Amino acid sequence: MRHFCLNFIKSLFLIVIGIGCCSCGKAENEDPKPTDNRYLKVALNTTGEIDANGGEAEVKIETNVDYTVAVDADWLKLSETSYPKNGTLKFTAETNEATSSRTATITVCDKSDRYYLQAVKVTQGGNQNPPLDLTIVDKQATEQTKALFANLWTIADLGFMFGHHDDLWYGRYWYNEPGGSDTKAVCGDYPAVFSVDFASIMDNRYNNEDNAIRRRVILEARERGEVILACAHLNNPLTGGDSWDNSNNQVVKSILTPGNATRTKFITWLDRLAEFCLNLKDSKGELVPVIFRPLHEHTQNWSWWGSSCTTESEFIEFWQFLVTYLRDTKGVHNLLFAISPQLDGWYDDQTIRNRLLFRWPGDNYVDFIGMDCYHGDNPTTFNNYLRIATEISKEKRKPCGVTETGVESFTREDYWTYSILQPIKDKRVSMVVMWRNKYVGENEWDKHYFSVYPGHPSEDNFRKMFSDERSFFSKDLPNMYKLPENIRIK
Repeated sequence: MRHFCLNFIKSLFLIVIGIGCCSCGKAENEDPKPTDNRYLKVALNTTGEIDANGGEAEVKIETNVDYTVAVDADWLKLSETSYPKNGTLKFTAETNEATSSRTATITVCDKSDRYYLQAVKVTQGGNQNPPLDLTIVDKQATEQTKALFANLWTIADLGFMFGHHDDLWYGRYWYNEPGGSDTKAVCGDYPAVFSVDFASIMDNRYNNEDNAIRRRVILEARERGEVILACAHLNNPLTGGDSWDNSNNQVVKSILTPGNATRTKFITWLDRLAEFCLNLKDSKGELVPVIFRPLHEHTQNWSWWGSSCTTESEFIEFWQFLVTYLRDTKGVHNLLFAISPQLDGWYDDQTIRNRLLFRWPGDNYVDFIGMDCYHGDNPTTFNNYLRIATEISKEKRKPCGVTETGVESFTREDYWTYSILQPIKDKRVSMVVMWRNKYVGENEWDKHYFSVYPGHPSEDNFRKMFSDERSFFSKDLPNMYKLPENIRIK
């Protein structure tokens, strides 16, 4: 029995020694002691460092044995299909989307005897400008529309685009003059954002001759590289009244009811808009992207789609129906959809947030977070609006901006630096759009204006804002219709 135990221990000892000799876990600096002429030499042909944007690593092989190759990281892939005895193995690296660097180990091992093993390390640098994924409402949007969406996000890192409603169509003392603009007349450049109304294209005013002017100035703005923003003060399809006719709270409900005459009428209105958008092409024959903000100021009770005439579920269903019909049924792929609730008073932070997200139709149905701000010239109030909008924009990864603002008949000389530049200086907002300057001709008693014009007391101050590096006007814009390199649209 004693001899059996001794023999067992001796055998076990030999097995352990044998396993140790064949293990790949041998000390890295231990010299191999082969019993024949086998050899394996592995070295990096490159420096071992790869750029964050990707590239190749090359490993030189010198051997007389068949071998296997393993990589301990999924971002580095072997490009070869065969393994040379004397030659180079190539490995391809994916883009590193993280800011930190990462390392992979390439291991080469003799197929027959794992004693012959060598490894090299490859390091990929961190990405200082990692790509950002943004989600668009229309997955089939045109490339220029996707690019505009991406640039609305990126430009907010640099500053804000100045915009003005109907600025290219008329001003306080002129109407339909080629090249006209109250903004340009004061500072020498056009607004970066041209705001316009689509209602007369859609409803019972669709034969209005002014629609030809509307088309012309939109195309002129696009040729200069400006951004087009459109609202829609639609007439009431049930009562025949205007946008402000909130006398009946069944309008939206009737539009959502299959077979209803109001629904049929409203669909005709959408068809007209689709036809307009699908024929709105630039000089190269490309569809012109438009940021469309239907059902604007829905937080208020003045409109037939507003808070007093709809329930939350009705408004959300109405918004989703409108988006789905234009995108899927009519195949309009050059629209971005912007929601634009109204803020017009002093609110605490939670109330501002609640109003900006009032009856939110869902992240999959909104591209742009707008807000119509009619708070007077109080910069503290405006600052709070912009701060909360910036927070929500970052949370949802949706660009944001002020889609309407201004003080009617304002006379403050330092309005632009005091009421606009000061509160926006550290906010991430892509645009600030002033409401219109009504054409009044010689009727000086009519003070319906919201932006600067020649002769206004704020002219010099406006030029000061114009010169500020944070404000973007037409000539300051990057190519808003070319996709930025670090943005991916999903």
